[in-house]
Amino acid sequence: MLALMTLTACQNQEVSQDQENQSANTEQKQQENQNEEKSSEDEQDKDTEKKKGKSDEQASEDSDLNEGSKGSNQETEDKKNGHDKNEKPDENGIVTISDPTAIDLVVNKQRKLPDGFVPPDLVEPDVRFSFDEWREKRQMRQVAAGPLEKLFKGAKQAGVNLFAVSGYRSYQRQETIYNYNVETKGLEHANKYSAKPGHSEHQTGLTMDVSSPAVSYDLVEGFRDTAAGDWLAKHAHEYGFIIRYPKGQADITGYSYEPWHIRYVGKELAKDIYEQQVTLEEFFGLQPGPETDKK
Repeated sequence: MLALMTLTACQNQEVSQDQENQSANTEQKQQENQNEEKSSEDEQDKDTEKKKGKSDEQASEDSDLNEGSKGSNQETEDKKNGHDKNEKPDENGIVTISDPTAIDLVVNKQRKLPDGFVPPDLVEPDVRFSFDEWREKRQMRQVAAGPLEKLFKGAKQAGVNLFAVSGYRSYQRQETIYNYNVETKGLEHANKYSAKPGHSEHQTGLTMDVSSPAVSYDLVEGFRDTAAGDWLAKHAHEYGFIIRYPKGQADITGYSYEPWHIRYVGKELAKDIYEQQVTLEEFFGLQPGPETDKK
């Protein structure tokens, strides 16, 4: 009987031990599962934080882009409503341009460049010129020289022969030309056929006069009737250039028709001006030139 009781007690102890072991194993598995779940949650949290961080970063970038776009659009609107509200005319009604390096600036008889202004990035574009020697008029601003090279390449691919004739002209050079005309031909003639120093687009470094062998490289209205002149009129805007002095717009620009005179303003603005068939003055809502002249 004693042996039976001892055996039963041992069996009970084993069962109890098994239950304890099973319980311990269960608790261990639960703990492991909890740890795994926590680890998974941590990973998810980290992943969520990363995604949130990227989302916030992207939102910030988008916001910056939108703000830049809004600023750019607002700047354009400001200019279209007066070009630059900070520019004030002097007692003679002449405005000195506040930002002479802007590619969309308007230079005419009522709007002048600062005295002695020299563009900061003059280079010689890699295009064909109508003369061989070096002169300052071989230069343009770098921002316009590259597009001019592309324009010449485009013309060549179309079978058109373009030659550069006259680009940058310094304040001092324009002053010499104007004073010579005053001394030799009189003030009235000089004001009619020559721009006063500071009022010439050539000084901006954004302009190039072009011609072709068909008109002996001359700067004449007949250039428009050549294959080169026709191609230029139809495709200059694709490279960021406009025909600055269109036909029949002398009362607005202040200068007679010059189909050879192209001015760099950037592709977007050139496209708008070409499609709207307006002058630079009209696009920005600026007052027209006071009289019909030639440069």
